[in-house]
Amino acid sequence: MTAPVVLAEAEWQAREQAHLERMRAWTGPHQERRGRGEKHPVIDFLFTYYSHRPGHLERWQPGPGVVLEGASARRFLERPAYTETAAGVMLDPAAFAGRRARTAEFVLRLLTATASRAPRLSCFGLHEWAMVYREPADSVRHAQVPLRLGSAGTDTVVESLDIRCGHYDAFRFFTPPARPRNSVTPTRESQVSLEQPGCLHTNMDLFKWAYKLDPFVPAELVGDCFALAADIRELDMRASPYDLSAQGYPPVPIETAEGRAAYARAQAGFARRAAPLRSRLIEVCRHLLAAPEG
Repeated sequence: MTAPVVLAEAEWQAREQAHLERMRAWTGPHQERRGRGEKHPVIDFLFTYYSHRPGHLERWQPGPGVVLEGASARRFLERPAYTETAAGVMLDPAAFAGRRARTAEFVLRLLTATASRAPRLSCFGLHEWAMVYREPADSVRHAQVPLRLGSAGTDTVVESLDIRCGHYDAFRFFTPPARPRNSVTPTRESQVSLEQPGCLHTNMDLFKWAYKLDPFVPAELVGDCFALAADIRELDMRASPYDLSAQGYPPVPIETAEGRAAYARAQAGFARRAAPLRSRLIEVCRHLLAAPEG
């Protein structure tokens, strides 16, 4: 068994403070907007679709196999899954069982399958367009934001391009007329066999898989996955049918060849950025499950 890493009190407190300051760049403005009753069509998704509360996102944890020294580490004992040892406070390996272990098994299976595939960069963000296809203007998800091309123009784009969305949690929001236009019919059961590392939503979901294993994923890794999701969300909505220029998000016009090329380049960059985060999550799952390498 690998010996635990021991962090001196000053070291882990510095990491804790750095994580808090980093996350507050997003959580602070979000909480201020929420206090004013103000919605944000891009950022709110990170706190509504994803269910990790801002206070939990700000909270630092060391991850498994790390001992925190110092008297102030005892406050971690107020949280679930921590225990006190002769050396200090750490996560209790015995607390990783049941639901958490089953989640880790699924996450490991999904992420290793995804990592084994080459990125596909030919979807061009049409999932957002399929979510409003032939939908009445007052029924679209972001009804407070206008469609760049109007309803008819949006429908024309959907009908003129091939839709190739393999992500179930995007596909399930397609309008009924859009579903038959998709090249595949993703289901929850086919998720492991369909997800691929070029998909924006697959890469945003690294944040979800990180916090689903809370507190057994280091806070810095959760933060890295969140930062990636925040950046991807911008591209996701800039390439959407919505006109967000008034909010400071210039469009990526995927209805044009130039726009599709720009989208694919950005998508490839996010795939490269997501790959090491996926690998880190895979290693955390393997460590937690004591799975063999390879």
